[in-house]
Amino acid sequence: MAPSQQEVDALKASFSTNGQGHVFQFWDSLSQEQRDTLVKQLSDIDVVRVNNIYETATGPNTPSTSSAVKPLPDAAFDSVIGDANAGKVKEWEQTGMKLIGEGKVAVILLAGGQGTRLGSSEPKGCYDINLPSHKTLFQMQAERIIRMQKLAEKYANGKEVVIPWYVMTSGPTRAATEAFFKSKNYFGLRTENIFFFNQGVLPAFGTDGKILMESKFAPAVAPDGNGGIYAALLREGVIADLERRGTPYVHAYCVDNCLVKVADPVFIGYCVSKNAECGAKVVPKTHAEEPVGVICQRNGRYAVVEYSEIDPSIAAQKDPKTGALVYNAANIVNHFYTTDFLRRIKSFESQLEYHIARKKIPHVDVTTGQTIKPTSPNGIKLELFIFDVFPFTDRFAVLEVQRKEEFSPLKNATGADSPQTSRADILAQCARFVEAAGGKIQVKDGEEKVVEVSPLVSYGGEGLEALKGKTVKSPAVIASEADLRQLE
Repeated sequence: MAPSQQEVDALKASFSTNGQGHVFQFWDSLSQEQRDTLVKQLSDIDVVRVNNIYETATGPNTPSTSSAVKPLPDAAFDSVIGDANAGKVKEWEQTGMKLIGEGKVAVILLAGGQGTRLGSSEPKGCYDINLPSHKTLFQMQAERIIRMQKLAEKYANGKEVVIPWYVMTSGPTRAATEAFFKSKNYFGLRTENIFFFNQGVLPAFGTDGKILMESKFAPAVAPDGNGGIYAALLREGVIADLERRGTPYVHAYCVDNCLVKVADPVFIGYCVSKNAECGAKVVPKTHAEEPVGVICQRNGRYAVVEYSEIDPSIAAQKDPKTGALVYNAANIVNHFYTTDFLRRIKSFESQLEYHIARKKIPHVDVTTGQTIKPTSPNGIKLELFIFDVFPFTDRFAVLEVQRKEEFSPLKNATGADSPQTSRADILAQCARFVEAAGGKIQVKDGEEKVVEVSPLVSYGGEGLEALKGKTVKSPAVIASEADLRQLE
């Protein structure tokens, strides 16, 4: 439905009052369809908010990245690696399973990216890493939710266990993601428990703080970074839905990690036991020079500090007691939140530090109407990172996990962090599951060890007791409990 004249006038007044009235420069020459397009896009922009974001990001008070850093305090850090915390891990898992069984845990998936670097225009979650089953990332994660719901049934007092799945997409991936889920019958999950929502966008700015126009009837916009999730959760009704369901705890993760433990009860139980309002999983760095952000403290607050921001001599420091790196907590974008904290973010959003990317941005000259294709950076795009809220939490908890069990990102077409490494890491984990259960894997000379265990059969190695003393002939797919019973 076309906007009313009153709505158009109010929108014009809002942008004009806030110094962005030029976005209507070509209004009189636009067709009705073009006017409707412009109004629709501008209606999605909170001009006061975006002006504040620009001013904060470009203002003189932006914190220096060279500020002193300190390691995480012992009280905010624990590890599942080794046997030292074995008893605690069992307690955390029991706590998490009970909460899941009571319907108090939801999952948020960051799935806005396309597989461009993998040679695919589809959403990255649709990617097939060439497992024997040819399951996509989306399917593996959905099946882990299904399995966890089943495992938590004994804590549910006879009620159905539901782990709501909130899937954040982007403009370019929304339709394709929904269509893919539908074509796969939502992987066996109930549609009312899957909630799709869009990542936000922000306008691009000229160096003078004016919103750039991509055309005479459309502002230039770009995704607002994975940290845009927080505004999107409120804007798109996710927080309201969590509150309606009475779900106080959330696990959030990125789609490209094939090893992710979705709704991990150990992580959830750990963070709740620490009374954390926000938490993060980390893995140990492979070496001091690994180009990853680390979670530590900066200016007395929790933060992710990028590799480029830490002096090499500091990055190389080791704990004399353990020999491990002092700054060893590599960020893997795997987080815990309370729903209350997610709602509270609105109260400090104006203080969040958006990051500036200076870009060559094609735009329309609002004086001449000509399209300008710059040869050097002429404007800025602003984005927020998901970890930019860490400094605003008072109760933060960090859990270290094993990389080989929980982190294998899919970033590149070949080499490191590629489909080949993702496939290898999944198959290696499945082999460990089989062998830990007492099974043997028979491999022909010169061939690859290929055994795939469906997440529907085992979430983390449990449920494979029937394999004890049995032989699995590679290649094999254990897709169901019936497959377990049929083994020799």
